[in-house]
Amino acid sequence: MASDQKNLSVFSTDDLPDISHRRFAILVSEWNTEVTEALFAGAYQTLLQHGAKAENIVRGNVPGSYELSLGAQWFAQRDDIDAVIALGCVIQGETKHNDYINHAVAQGLTNVGLKTGKPVIFGVLTPNDQQQALDRAGGKHGNKGDEAAITAVKMLGLQRQVYSFQF
Repeated sequence: MASDQKNLSVFSTDDLPDISHRRFAILVSEWNTEVTEALFAGAYQTLLQHGAKAENIVRGNVPGSYELSLGAQWFAQRDDIDAVIALGCVIQGETKHNDYINHAVAQGLTNVGLKTGKPVIFGVLTPNDQQQALDRAGGKHGNKGDEAAITAVKMLGLQRQVYSFQF
């Protein structure tokens, strides 16, 4: 379903794991701050709403979305971090820079998750313009930050299920 037909803040909360003792890193791109701060607020509040403790949420800032991958790797390598949520916004603009950045960030975050075995969540908006970004950062289409946070929670639940399964 296209995101213009879906509210990013509406998702199933069935069978969510207990995250009261889990630690999260939220990385926030400083580029497009009006959007990324709204994404952060959504992710942070969603984690708290579903049982995370404020003292178990660490925030890190990176200059732009391109730097999210390395920042995510640094946090994911820490023993005291269970999941990383990467938040950014790359607006299409007049050149193809967004294609290169979005691909690099998606691939980089995927690689960090595979390398560390921890959930590393892609919470990067890739809109055509500023209004589409605002619509997905708490506007009429909800908040991608909410969706990214609940994805981290659900992946931690799956991780627990996979690694606690015994024959």
